[in-house]
Parts: sequence; structure tokens; C-alpha cells
Amino acid sequence: MNQEQLAEEIYAIVGPADNIKRAYNCMTRLRLFLVKQDADMVSGLKKIDGVMGIHENGEELQVILGPGRAAAVAEKINAIRDQSSKQPETAAVSASKARVGDGKELHEAIRRKNATPIKLLFKRIAGIFVPLIPGFIACGLITGALNILLKIDPSMGDMASVKLLEVMGNAIFFGMNLFVGVNASKEFGGTPVIGGVMAAILTHPALSQVILWDSPLTPGRGGVIAILLVAAFAAWLEKKLHRIIPEMFDLFLTPLFVVLISGTLAIVVLQPIGGVISEAIGAAATTAINQGGAFTGFILGGMWLPMVMLGLHQAMTPIHAELFLRYGVNILLPVLAMAGAGQVGAAIAVYFKTKNAFLKKTVASALPVGIMGIGEPLIYGVTLPLGRPFIGACIGGAFGGAVQAAAAVGVSTMGISGLPLAAVSNNIPIYLLGILVAYIAGFIATWLIGFEDPEEEQE
Repeated sequence: MNQEQLAEEIYAIVGPADNIKRAYNCMTRLRLFLVKQDADMVSGLKKIDGVMGIHENGEELQVILGPGRAAAVAEKINAIRDQSSKQPETAAVSASKARVGDGKELHEAIRRKNATPIKLLFKRIAGIFVPLIPGFIACGLITGALNILLKIDPSMGDMASVKLLEVMGNAIFFGMNLFVGVNASKEFGGTPVIGGVMAAILTHPALSQVILWDSPLTPGRGGVIAILLVAAFAAWLEKKLHRIIPEMFDLFLTPLFVVLISGTLAIVVLQPIGGVISEAIGAAATTAINQGGAFTGFILGGMWLPMVMLGLHQAMTPIHAELFLRYGVNILLPVLAMAGAGQVGAAIAVYFKTKNAFLKKTVASALPVGIMGIGEPLIYGVTLPLGRPFIGACIGGAFGGAVQAAAAVGVSTMGISGLPLAAVSNNIPIYLLGILVAYIAGFIATWLIGFEDPEEEQE
């Protein structure tokens, strides 16, 4: 099924136009904010050829389509909606589809939990960093390739071309605070450029020349944590001032007061607070892995998938970013990435054990992207609906995480996972060993635990 047909079938179920408040995409998902949605709608979407899974996230319905396809389908659905073309209430669905478990209880629990204020906050925080992922990937891969190259021939470090590539690889870190400030202000309902200005104030080199309380200020102290705090406050203040300041003066006075008030508060209060939090996060993460070793990795690797299901993983995004800024390397990401490798091992076990043709097809189509670090099709299309293979995947992630933590493997990017993450790790052989261990452990655990093989649906 091509992208246009897929978009039409999805629209036929979630439409008409006035039922779709917003349609957009992330890397693998079509995200829909609908006026009304029900179980029949979700069931119909699951049966569409090309839909790998469905996740209900509060008011948002997420249709998992895989990388590359989600953006194209979102664009086409928006085009259909803009044309106000009415579609039948009942979509045409593929009759040959077999239902592979429904995972209703867990999905319903996830839906309820995601509506809580703390989950909405985590989601907002994730929305700040997700747009930065392509930059992290590009810069991280450049840095990873250079590291490999310089290990082979250190003398190449003096070449102008290599120095230029080093600048390109570090560019995301140079501008991260500004990017975070802009995105944070947007997420919290403020003017994006004001958020960028706040970030620029906190990172300005001239701060080191300002003496306050007998000590010079530290540019960039608190990293992204401080930026998040001040951007959130500035957005809140801006919305308040819009209501207070007369309309004829609003354009001039509101941004002026926001910068003056927020900038002062940021330097005096918010940046020091952010600095304390940032330092605590860095110390806690490194201490936990350096001292806890394999045990810490086992716990983190095994718990990561349940955290993803509960929406708690989004809170880790600024922590990853902060570790990059502070140390230039992240030792948490390789541990957590093993959860996806555990999914791969569990899915392979399902493939060899199941007699359901559609389930085999689902696994076969989702495995390649799973190996490349995109685990959503495997989670929502295979292990989670089947139940027990999800536990097997967690066990695989735990053993793989233990390997990564024991060797304190670090990476120089975020946004990628699975096999590609090896290219930007500081210990490629151990990282690959951890993946292999996660594959094997996930496979064995799922094979031993077993699952209820779904029956083929009859036409």
C-alpha cells in the first residue's frame, strides 16, 4: 500500500475534517489529536495494512507507521483535511488481517496515566528536545567517525579538513542552550526568540566579568536545566503581561519587561538552582554506574521498557542532554539502549514459535528497524500485545544493560539507538557484545516464558 492510500484509509476512520484537531508526526508515528475517538476506531486502525501499532497517549492517538512514512502520511492527511473532503464513516480495511493480541488492559492503563499533570509535563519536556535529535545524530556520527579515524592515524588531527569536521561534530553542543531556549519557550506558550535571548544571557561569555557577591558569574552554569527553568518562567511572565499591559504598548513593553525581569531572576535565582540540580544529576548518574556497575545496568536496562510504557522515559531527555554538555559523553544511553536490543531477541523468539502467518509477517517487517534502534513497531505490534514476550524483552535489556554499565561504555550523541549507536561509542567491541547479550537473553527468556499464540482470523 502506498502512502496516499494509507493516508486515505486512516482518514476514513479518524475523519471527518472537524474531528481532527491536529495531525503531525515524529520520527516513526503519526500523531492525531481528535475530538472523538473510541475502541472501534482504534481497532479499525490496527487492521490497516501498513499500521504497525497504536498507542493511546491521553488525548493523542499515535499511529505507528515506521521511519520515513509517518511524515509523508501526516502531510497527506493534512492535505485531505484542508480540502474538507468527506470520507465514509467506516473505512475499508484489509480483510486478510489477523488480530495479534490487543493488550487492552495495559494500553488503557497507559492512556489513563498519560493524562496526569506530571505526564503532560514530561511530554512537554520531550517536545523541547525531540526537534534537536537530527542535529545530535548528524554531529554524533561525524564525531564518531573522526574518533575511529584518529585512532587509526593520530597524525591526521593536524589536517585542516579534520579540524573543520571536529567543529561540525561539536556544533550541536555549541548551540544547544540556544536551541533549548527557543524550543522551551515555544512549548511553554511564550515567544520563541525570547527563550533564545534568555539562553543567550545565561551562556554569554561576558558573564565571567560580572562580580556578584564577591564571585564572578559562570557562563552556562546549570546547562539545559537552568535554561528550562528560565524559559518556563519567561513564558509564564509573558502571558501574564499580555493581559496586564494595554494593547497599544504591548508590542514594546512586554518583551522589554520579560527580558529585564526574567534575566535578573535567572542570574540571581534560577541559574544557581539549575546549577545545583545539574551538578546533582551528573554526579548521581556517573556515581550510580561507576560504583553500581553491572547491577545498576541490569536494573536500568530491565526497567527502561516499563518506563517507556508509562511515559516516564521523557523525563530522561534533559538528563541525557545535560550529561553531554557536562562530560561530552553519555554513559546512560548505552545502558538504556539495550532495552531495544532485548525487544529484538524477544521478537525473534516469537517469530520461530508462532504459527500465526500475520504475526510472522509483522515480526519480519518490524525486525530490521528494530535492529537499527527503532523499537516502537516491535513494542506495539508484537511484544506488548502478546504480553509475556514484553517481559522477555525486559530481561534481555537487563542483561545487555549490565554489560554496558560494567564497562562504563559511553556515546557522543543522542537520538539513535540499536546497532548504529556502536559507531559513536567509546568502546565499540563491548557495545556490540552488550547488544549480542541482549539479543540472546531476550530470545531465551521469551522462548522459556512462552506466549499464547493468537489464532488466525477466518474471513
